[in-house]
Amino acid sequence: MAFEYPVDLKYADSHEYVRVNEEGMAIIGITAFAVDQLGDVVFLELPEVGDTLEKGETFGTIESVKAVEDLKAPVTGEVIERNDPLLDTPEQIADDPYGDAWMLKVKMENADELEDAMSAEEYQEQVEGI
Repeated sequence: MAFEYPVDLKYADSHEYVRVNEEGMAIIGITAFAVDQLGDVVFLELPEVGDTLEKGETFGTIESVKAVEDLKAPVTGEVIERNDPLLDTPEQIADDPYGDAWMLKVKMENADELEDAMSAEEYQEQVEGI
């Protein structure tokens, strides 16, 4: 199966992505590859607005018929917005993981943390080399 790897995103080796918007907010979700590996998503747990994420720490869980996986924060910062409709219909993550199925918007404490993240090309090499 061919996956999309949008070049405007930064990728974590734990399969989360970050898109930085015009306001400098980090929009976080999971990659199409991760959704494919999980299978049918049945449950999603996300932090509350106002919570603080620590880079590399677990911020929620995603559950499928096959597995329960931790979601890891690719950046440190405060949760400004959460995609609440996904909590009620987590299966929609598979429909548009890079668009409507974003999970969190985070006010980053240090945008330099993204320097550790992979480019689309690096991420594609990692997952397709598995």
